[in-house]
Amino acid sequence: MSAPAVRRPRAKRGSGDLLREEIVVAAKRLLAGADRADDVPIRAVADAVGVTTPSIYLHFANKEELLAAVVADVFGELDDAMVAAAAGESTPMGRLRAFGLAYVRFALDHREHYRLAMLEPCPKPHIEVDEVLHSSAFSHMQATVEECVAAGIFQGDPLAITFEMWAAAHGVAALMIAKPYLPFGEAEDFADRTLCAAAIGHAVRPVVGDEPGAVMEWLARHNR
Repeated sequence: MSAPAVRRPRAKRGSGDLLREEIVVAAKRLLAGADRADDVPIRAVADAVGVTTPSIYLHFANKEELLAAVVADVFGELDDAMVAAAAGESTPMGRLRAFGLAYVRFALDHREHYRLAMLEPCPKPHIEVDEVLHSSAFSHMQATVEECVAAGIFQGDPLAITFEMWAAAHGVAALMIAKPYLPFGEAEDFADRTLCAAAIGHAVRPVVGDEPGAVMEWLARHNR
């Protein structure tokens, strides 16, 4: 017979925010060891925190709302990782590269969290659009793209270019999470080649053009 879950003492007045944070941390920890979010019931989160299941619902209306809080927390951690990775870079292209590599590393180190945040259908897409576009991670990447545009490295709409650079990083992360058995080679090298190809390709596209014939002519001139 299993031992009953240990219950925490009744929370003191004014400590609701602290308990809410503990719930989110517990949910994140349980999700990290699960195959799917469905494998982590509210009761398991409550047991991990040491409270009753109804206590969870004092802070989150349902599991969907709790998962949304976890996703928001994951975006915060992702931004911290990206900023730390780019701290030593002195050029916008260097920072953009560092951001992309940190993004992929974070996704591979937090696979279930990333799957929940970026690969699962969103039940409230109109809310998620605002959350993503106003997240610090997206804002830092867009600001760096704007620096590249100001420096003449990129040409075009910074928002559109940011989505393209994000698509490259997300594509690498999603593919390696969904199909880890494919022969990608060393993850960092694969990510670096793909991200550099996307960034450099966008930088030279105005010069080279995007028609296959024009690209071949440009390569022929420069390979003589």
